[in-house]
Amino acid sequence: MTIAREWGRIGCIGFGGPPTHISLLRQLCVERRDWIPAEEFEDSITATNLLPGPASTQLAILTAWRLRGLPGALVGGLSFILPGLALILALAALFLSGNPPLWVRGAAAGAGSAVAAVAVHAAWSLAPGSWKRAGKARSARARWLGYALAGAAAAALTGPWLVLVLLAAGLVEIAVRARDRRIGPRVASWPVAAAAPVLGGGMLTLAWVALKVGALSYGGGFVIIPLMQADAVDHYHWMTDGQFLNAVALGQITPGPVVQTVAVVGYAAGGGWGGLLAAAVAFAPSFLFVILGGRHFDALRSSERVQAFFTGAGPAVIGAIAGSAIPLSLALRNGWQYAVLAAAALWLLAARRGVVSALLGAGTLGVAAALAGWPWG
Repeated sequence: MTIAREWGRIGCIGFGGPPTHISLLRQLCVERRDWIPAEEFEDSITATNLLPGPASTQLAILTAWRLRGLPGALVGGLSFILPGLALILALAALFLSGNPPLWVRGAAAGAGSAVAAVAVHAAWSLAPGSWKRAGKARSARARWLGYALAGAAAAALTGPWLVLVLLAAGLVEIAVRARDRRIGPRVASWPVAAAAPVLGGGMLTLAWVALKVGALSYGGGFVIIPLMQADAVDHYHWMTDGQFLNAVALGQITPGPVVQTVAVVGYAAGGGWGGLLAAAVAFAPSFLFVILGGRHFDALRSSERVQAFFTGAGPAVIGAIAGSAIPLSLALRNGWQYAVLAAAALWLLAARRGVVSALLGAGTLGVAAALAGWPWG
């Protein structure tokens, strides 16, 4: 009951993405309850950041697993995920209904206008740590820039094949370090299968899209955006560009992980059951990684091959997040939306204010534009 109550509370108030989730979990587990030593908690953060999938969700599952094993992981993870999932599905029903009220359509158009700025902000916040990790050698920093540019180009141009570029960046870095330090070249090959083309349709196709989201979102939830946009908008036509922007905005303003955006895509594809299926499939890898691999995380952290892979894949992920801003910006239809985008960029990057306030402010401007009779869609 304690885990359900405390992890559920974080799931209800965890607005602001991974930094907020990590802070709340640290306050609970280290400072207030003294359940986990501070050093062990920091190691848990590092371990979950080395895994594909939503890192803050995996941290919530891992900390509960450390306290109560398998039952704790299941109860803690679900308690963390379900409040935000229920809210985002309710909002999806409102925003994707056949004839939502005018103010809802305006709010959606306004909040969606700011999403590209949020993507650039996310990439900007990740860059310093990744740059430091690359080291001070000129060749290492040159490779970092190359990986980042490759990720940005892939996100802007290749859509669902982005994951191959991320994998290639990691493998190149392993090869370089193997040459310099004689690190063995072997790495896990399972992500390559996840990049293969999908056959079929309906719920099976939706499950495949959700699996890619949950198993390949290296570096945080925003890297899944070009993957989801290519599938949901361009390939399967479940959503329009505008509706996809709304989905990303909803994933940002609701508590819990950004990966919950996939539930809105699932709702567009198959209604309420589609949203639940997409969420279940997307979050399943996080539970499996922690439950099956938690005891091996220390070895994972110390593996030179794993460290090399993420030293290469990390900047490619950052580039991909920044590159996703290009198709997101091109999805805007009206001049006033670009003005809102510029204002959001100044708010986030120059004033250094929060994402939630940026999206709420953009949504308010969208409502004003709709009520004033400006085009909203």
